[in-house]
Amino acid sequence: MKKTITLVLLLTIGLLNAQAFKGDGDIKFDLGANIQDGGSGIRVSSDFGLGENMSFGFVTSYLLSVSKDNLGNTPDFGDRIDVKGRFNANLGNVFQLDPKMDIYPGLDLGLRNFGAHLGFRYFFTEGFGIFTEAGIPIASYKTNPIGFDKLNNQFVFNIGASFNL
Repeated sequence: MKKTITLVLLLTIGLLNAQAFKGDGDIKFDLGANIQDGGSGIRVSSDFGLGENMSFGFVTSYLLSVSKDNLGNTPDFGDRIDVKGRFNANLGNVFQLDPKMDIYPGLDLGLRNFGAHLGFRYFFTEGFGIFTEAGIPIASYKTNPIGFDKLNNQFVFNIGASFNL
């Protein structure tokens, strides 16, 4: 019984201290699933706090499961991967959300396009939480992406785990 009470108290204290975005010096690491039309894969990102409400970071995604094109071709490694630099406006405290929550709109510049994203993080403990994010391309580097170029130039949904480092 003592062990159970101790565990409950430790978890409660962890929940009280959880904070989604701390500001300058904050470092987040996300690992999750990338879900989109024609494929799904993995996504890894990191964000670094610059100020009270700003962060920058990097994100990469790799499509593991991809539909074949009309001719039966499958995409090469270069067609499946995307790497982006990103800037976020962390607005959890602006909207007076619980400190365990953060909402962050942002812009990203990648190998395939210039885009925007909107994300949400919720931390259960000081070090572990979940995230969800949706992204859209604003401008593709190719005027009319065709074939496998469309894979990284469309609406994308991401969901996964988030970690404080």
